[in-house]
Parts: sequence; structure tokens; C-alpha cells
Amino acid sequence: MRGGTIGKIAWIDLSNRRIEVIEPDKALYEQYLGGYGIGLKLIGDAQKAGVKPLDPENTLGFATGPLTGTPAVSSSRYTVMGKSPLTGAWGDANAGGFFGPALKRAGFDAIFFKGASNAWVNLFLDDGKLELRDAAPYVGLDTNELEDRLKKEHGTDIRVASIGPAGEKRSLIASIINDKWRAAARSGLGALMGSKKLKAIVVKGTGKIPLANEEMAQNLRKTLIAAGQQSPTFQLFSNLGTCGVTAMFAAIGETPVKNWAGIGAIDFPNAAAISDQSLLAYQQKKYACWGCPIACGGEVTVGSGPYACKTHKPEYETLGALGTLCLNDNLESIIKVNDICDRAGIDTISLGATIAFAIECYEQGILSKNDADGLELTWGNHQAIVALSDKIARREGFGEILADGTRVAAQKIGKGAEQFAMHVGGQEIPMHDPRCTPGYATSYCADATPARHMQGGSAFLESGFFIPGIPFEPVEKYQYTGKSDLHRYMSNFSHVINASGMCYFAFMVYGADTIPQFLEYATGQPYSLEQLQTIGERIGTMRMLFNIREGVKLSDWKIPGRMIGIPPLQDGPLANITIDARTLISDYLGKLGWDTVTGKPSSVRIKELGLESIAQGL
Repeated sequence: MRGGTIGKIAWIDLSNRRIEVIEPDKALYEQYLGGYGIGLKLIGDAQKAGVKPLDPENTLGFATGPLTGTPAVSSSRYTVMGKSPLTGAWGDANAGGFFGPALKRAGFDAIFFKGASNAWVNLFLDDGKLELRDAAPYVGLDTNELEDRLKKEHGTDIRVASIGPAGEKRSLIASIINDKWRAAARSGLGALMGSKKLKAIVVKGTGKIPLANEEMAQNLRKTLIAAGQQSPTFQLFSNLGTCGVTAMFAAIGETPVKNWAGIGAIDFPNAAAISDQSLLAYQQKKYACWGCPIACGGEVTVGSGPYACKTHKPEYETLGALGTLCLNDNLESIIKVNDICDRAGIDTISLGATIAFAIECYEQGILSKNDADGLELTWGNHQAIVALSDKIARREGFGEILADGTRVAAQKIGKGAEQFAMHVGGQEIPMHDPRCTPGYATSYCADATPARHMQGGSAFLESGFFIPGIPFEPVEKYQYTGKSDLHRYMSNFSHVINASGMCYFAFMVYGADTIPQFLEYATGQPYSLEQLQTIGERIGTMRMLFNIREGVKLSDWKIPGRMIGIPPLQDGPLANITIDARTLISDYLGKLGWDTVTGKPSSVRIKELGLESIAQGL
């Protein structure tokens, strides 16, 4: 389909420096759309079962979607994927910025790395030409320093995705950073990149992305932008960014507090100090990813003092993880830790959760001041939080104990520390509390990537968000039956959004109907919402089949009691609430036709989705 957006796919064996470029078949995209849809299929076919996450045989993939870099609104996304070093299951992470469109304009839909180099390398992609180059001079540089140096040496028109010191040292909570401030953060894939001694991918992409009907795509874009500005969701994200909900979410119980054991109104009454207008006071100018009319980001500066830095505006997840979770209302310290994480290449959610875990262990007498390198790990101690963040990023001192996240840290510390480690399957839990929005319990525990808030589900409508084109009304959040159709629909659509290359915020503002329209104008292939539901379910089912092949069962993922109200809080908006997670999860799995213990899909559903060859032998 040369009239559409299909590009080339590269396979790079870092062990022998061999580069192979293939022309993918149109059927691959018709079945799996793009992004981690095609990545799942290609990695699953090429990689044998049982590979350990940091072994050379574990494939690392970078993939765009069919809408990445096109006129589709907010279409900047790309996906990194592979077997997760953090969970041992399927792992993927999604990021915006400018790297994805540059990769697409350079003529490539995806790049997959096999093997491991015996010396540090960078991959250079110059408008279709691929070359591995020595990266020894760049080892040890943080992601900002690296990008500045590469642009000085090769021109400002390059785009860079790289790891910092955390990825080099294989921290299991390491992320991959592009455009200095955009993070493919979850699943610990920065550690996988570091295990391959791949420091950076450098892309110069100036080509034109072929579209089936560019005029119609541009016309639809103009119409949507004009209409979308009246949307309350657009105005929230555009005016404030995700930080705009921080104080409100802390007050109603959406944001976990004090390592999930606290109450916002009681333990963290000053949430306004790290929310919306307080943060905008540091903003110098707005920041938008490629092609995005929403522009939810911003550049912020702390001009002086111990936390002086220039970085991007912390997102809601970062403010929750380093603020409410640690009872830290010093905004400048959070901005500083955000900068540390971007430069080191580390997931802010996992970092904040790990520090909150360490603080509670300190409070409980499991850790001493001597254990913590002399730091007083008390709630809200922003000096200690900043110092410990730096130690974790560098794997130095006590930071070595914490650098692989809460599960590994609890195993190393022992003494009952496990009860304070808030994770599912090794992945630290995001800043959305199922006790407030129960649908997150299903997303966190019944998806192939555990503890992920952007995998869709009933939670979005439980929160009161109205999404145009979704055939469901907002639901009573503490109703535990009758939500399986909604959760299935939203989960399937999440896979479609992620695989397409569009940002989830665009879906929330502009609605579901825009995606099949843009896909048709980009590829020439007509799509219906029903067809996309099938593709989304096929992708979600493939992710779970990958896990089953690797010996990972849903029952392996234990739900922390605090996350669902065992025991319930005694005060505040979530007082006496315990979530019936078992009913929510079992109803959803039943609707999918998945086994409630293993997660294995039924043979009937596997056949209906055309996945017999993938499921063979499981």
C-alpha cells in the first residue's frame, strides 16, 4: 500500500552489527494496526520463549503507528517494547514529543534490536540510511547533556531517544527519554536498552509521509481543532496541563497519600501548593508535542536556591508520586527531582513510590538513619527526597538498594518490608486510587502490563469524563457488576489509540469517531468502530498470550490490600470503602473469555481473533 503510511522495518543484530531492512506486508497492519500491535507479532515470531529480560536474546523494539506524524490531531506517539525487566512479562511504554514523527519521516515504521553490543553504540538514522557508531565518548552523560552534544556535532535538526546513567546501570525502573523531556517510562525498558549497550537512537527525518488522502485529513484536522477548543477537557489540559487536577484529586481521594495509607484532607491538606496555579508560577512558556493543538506541556524554571533548574512542567503522576505519596508540599523540590529523573532516565512514578516505601520502612524502624546513608527519611523531608532521588538515579550507596523498584528493594531489605511495597507484579502503582475509582483495580490487575493507568477501562467514565463517540454513559462507580462490556470496550480502544500513534488526550477531547476517519485518510483502508474493537481486542489478547508463553499468570499478581481498602480507611472521602475487586476482575475476564487464574483466552475467542498460530502449544 504505497499510497498509505506504511514504511520500512529494520532488524539490527547488535552482536554482529548486522542490519536488515524489510518491506512489511500490508496484512500485518490490517491485523495489528501498528505500534505494539505489529511489535507483538514480530517479536513473538522471532524470539524464543523463556528468554530472560536482560539477556541479549530479548528484543527491544521502537515502533510508530499509522497516524504518527500525519495531520491527525496530537499524533506524535511512538512505543518502546520488549519483555519487561521490571515485571518479567510483556512490557511497553509510550511517549510523545518529536522523535516518533522523525522516525516516520525517515522512512521507518519500526526498528528492532536483537543481541547485545560488546561496546557502547549509537544508531544513526539519516533519512533511510542506518549506521551504528561508537558511543564510548557519550557514556555517563545524562540525556540532556547527550542531546545538546549530539546536536552540536550533527545539527539541530536531529531527534534523539536515549538512556541516561540509570539505564546504563540497568536500573529496573529506568526509562527512555526523547526530546530531553518526554519519557517512555514504564516497564523498565531503559534497563533493556542499557543491557544492549545502546546509548541512543539519533534520527534525521525530512521525508514526506505518504497519505492516501492528505486533503481530507487536513480538512478534518482543521474542523476538529476549531470545534475542540470549546471542550472543557481541552481547556483543562491546554490551560493547565495534567497538573490542573492535582489538588482536586488529592481532596476527593483519587490521589494516593502517604504510601497509600493516608487521607488527603488530613495528611496532605496543602495540595494546592503543588497544583495548577502554584506550578504555573514557574512556567516560562507552553510546550506542545509534534502536531498537537492541546499543548499540555510547559517549560518551567526554578531560578535560584538549592533546587535551581530548567526543565519541563511536572505531570500529575509526578506531582502525586513525589508529592502526596511522600507528603512533600515543596514544589521546587519536586521540579528538581523531575529534572533528575529526565536527565538520569528514570520513571517518576516508580521513583516516588519507591521513596515513599523507604520512608515508611524508616518510620516503622525497618530502616535506620545509618542504612539510609545518614538521611532522615521522614514524611515530607524534601531535602532527603531530593538527595535520595539522586542516589537512586546513580545507583550509589542506599540508592543501590532502591534502584530496581519496590519489589526488589523489599526483598533486599526484608524484616517485613514487603507489606509496604505498593506494586502489582513488580510495577509500581500509578497515582489513581481504585478506592475512589474502582475500575482501575481491573486495569491494574487484569491487563498484560500490570499497574498501568493508561490501559483504559471503566475508570474513565467512573471519573465522570464524557468522551464523544463512546456508546456508554457515565456509570455508578461503586457498582461492581454490569461493567464488563464498558471495561472491555474502553480497554480495546486503548490498544487502538496506543497502536495508532495518537495521544490519549486527543481521544478524550475529539472523540472516538475521529480515529477511524484519520486512519482511512492516512492508509486508504476504511475502518469502523466495530472493526477497531476487534483489532484492539486482538492486540490485548496477544499481549496476554505472550505472558502465558513466558510462564506469567494473572494469579501471580497479588493485589496490595491498601489499594482496595483492606483494611478500609477510617476517615475522609474514602472512609469504610473496600473495593470488590474480585467481582470486577472476574466479570471482565469472563466477558473476554479468559481464564480467571491464568488469563489464558478460550480456544473459541482465540479462533475468532485469528490467533491460532500464536496460541499454538500454550
